[in-house]
Amino acid sequence: MATTTPPPAILGTLGDFTSRENWDKFFALRGTGDNFEWYAEWPNLRAPLLALIGDSGAAAAAGSTQEILVPACGSSALSERLYDAGFRRITNVDFSRVVVADMLRRHARARPEMRWRVMDMTNMQFADGSFDVILDKGGLDALMEPGAGTKLGIKYLNEAKRVMKSGGKFVCLTLAESHVLALLLSEFRFGWDMSVQAIASESSEKSAFQTFMVVMVKGKMGVAQTIKSSLVQSAEYCNMRQANAVIRALGNENIIRESYSSGVDVLLSLRDLQLGAIGDLKVIVPGRRRQFILGEQETSLYCYKAILLDAKKQTETFVYHCGVFIVPKARAQEWLFSSEEGQWHVVESARAARLIMVFLDSRHANIDMDIIKKDLSPLVKELEPGNPEEEAPIPFMMAGDGVKQRHILQEATSEITGPMVVEDVVYENADGDQGSMSEKMFRRLIFGRSSGLVQSEALLIRDPPSDEIDRKNKSASATSKKRRNQKKGSKNSLRIDHRFLGSSYHSSIISGLSLVASSLSVAASSGGKVSTTVIGLGAGCLPMFLRGCLPSVDVEVVELDPLVAELAKKYFGFSMDEQLKLHLGDGIKFIEDSVAANHSVNGSARNAIKILILDVDSSDLSSGLSCPPENFVEDPFLLKAKEFLSEGGLFIINLVSRSSSVREMVVSRLKAVFEHLYSLQLEEDINEVLFASPSERYLEINNLDAGASKLQELLKIPVDVESDIQKLQKLQ
Repeated sequence: MATTTPPPAILGTLGDFTSRENWDKFFALRGTGDNFEWYAEWPNLRAPLLALIGDSGAAAAAGSTQEILVPACGSSALSERLYDAGFRRITNVDFSRVVVADMLRRHARARPEMRWRVMDMTNMQFADGSFDVILDKGGLDALMEPGAGTKLGIKYLNEAKRVMKSGGKFVCLTLAESHVLALLLSEFRFGWDMSVQAIASESSEKSAFQTFMVVMVKGKMGVAQTIKSSLVQSAEYCNMRQANAVIRALGNENIIRESYSSGVDVLLSLRDLQLGAIGDLKVIVPGRRRQFILGEQETSLYCYKAILLDAKKQTETFVYHCGVFIVPKARAQEWLFSSEEGQWHVVESARAARLIMVFLDSRHANIDMDIIKKDLSPLVKELEPGNPEEEAPIPFMMAGDGVKQRHILQEATSEITGPMVVEDVVYENADGDQGSMSEKMFRRLIFGRSSGLVQSEALLIRDPPSDEIDRKNKSASATSKKRRNQKKGSKNSLRIDHRFLGSSYHSSIISGLSLVASSLSVAASSGGKVSTTVIGLGAGCLPMFLRGCLPSVDVEVVELDPLVAELAKKYFGFSMDEQLKLHLGDGIKFIEDSVAANHSVNGSARNAIKILILDVDSSDLSSGLSCPPENFVEDPFLLKAKEFLSEGGLFIINLVSRSSSVREMVVSRLKAVFEHLYSLQLEEDINEVLFASPSERYLEINNLDAGASKLQELLKIPVDVESDIQKLQKLQ
């Protein structure tokens, strides 16, 4: 049969490659009696395929017994070529009745042992372990249209794994577009031996794309083997840009796989666990403990840090086969929940064979617990051992909501920020001592637009009793004595403790200043000032702390919402002076105007070190970027930020994203603009603080430890700088 290329008008009928109706129409318009190959013709495939699945001479002589499945077969000649090479036990499936009827009519007599089925490859009616080889030629590529998501691709690969025999091979002939290759790499990361090679093309062929053969062989569960690849950058491919992209992706994936194999406690996803990253989830392994992330943007409302714990001693006295224990943010740092030893105590007390400990954080503040449980239920069901009944719910346990007292001071709504709440709270056992008479009270600013995000948290402290102050004044008048007697028994007034940082990422921002500690030290000793701009006021906790702990910095805060500024002044003690100023307006425009103004300034004033801190949340959570807003990490602003810093300085970003791809995008953009980039990832939060600089002029590149010590000496308020700096990683 001839291989023909359909006219453009016929190709135009496809549109959606995942539509059965479109494919039926496509094959009907093409007519019958010929073959069509999207890419990779048999002469180029013959040698590598036959070398992979068996010797063609032996197969032709004795007849191969291998069961081969060709999903999404279409009208390709691949199956008939394999059949003629001696592989008779071939099953072809396609969800287009039109093409299956045509192929059956064409091959029924000439190739009677070959089978044809009308079937959706994402829902195949074959028994488990039916095939030795699954040969996919463009099927996955068709399912994975850009913009269509990964749902159909994952469903198909799950089916392929199910119907494959132990030790079987999944062979995928693909163009290896980034989204397709990413799915293959992640779905076959654990327990599969993987290899990649390019399919050669004749010099006379004018294909614009390179075809790759990706082979997966079932190996040992839980092991992430590095990928074997014959691709080299020095070789010639019909599309060098495409080939180099694949080579880079494989290199990055092997780094990930090596980290899994190194024994480092890498934070896994629920999908990683389902794919066998820690072995068979259906089996309880006594003493198994693993941290992971529950929830993804497409499958749940929220994301959760979690720990899976299989009881060390399996007995018959368990109350629960599997249970969930929810830990509120306020109690996450308690020994019982933060230490491994304490967690095993919880497992023992819960009397569960498997306990999934889920940690709530600021993302879950003010969310109804019923909503949290409803969101978690389908996620934790995937982790239940054995073969549980679908109807049986997994029990939830909880350490209490963490808030013992709550007093709302003000509820307000702004056209810019939306609903906001200022409240005073007392956490349960905040001092770690149930008998403590002086319970700590915190004041919180909550933004309703971000699912109840606690935007800022400050510690409240009481002023000394008024009579104690008066006793120190030996010259008190009779009038003051009378006033003192009137105040006896009154409640001491509360005020914000600006020496306290309620957010751990704020501490990380301070610690990261170790990168420019020498410049700060020079400014302090010479009486100079380091210009520091903070975009995003919140409750004003960070700029107030900066003013108090580093007298050598001049702080200017830029806040878009006047109501936020009003609440910061009214309830959080935010105040301005010569060292701390507030500018109401758009942060991007402020930087643009500053850059324009700097162009007219010459000499040292323009080239002096500057610090720019970006600490502002996004009102649009659909992008997967919670902080900062997307326009702050796009090239136009990043280039302005670089120009703002002139010849040096530090650009600090509080980054919050649920999506690893979004995070990688932000990091990639920063790398393209800034010469130096560092990251400080917080263990207990989703926040990551990034530190970027356009040059090494002011940086402590060679001796960060010395920079940390120097900063520690400069700080008027203690911060655990050295501990944070140990976590600082250089990204560029």
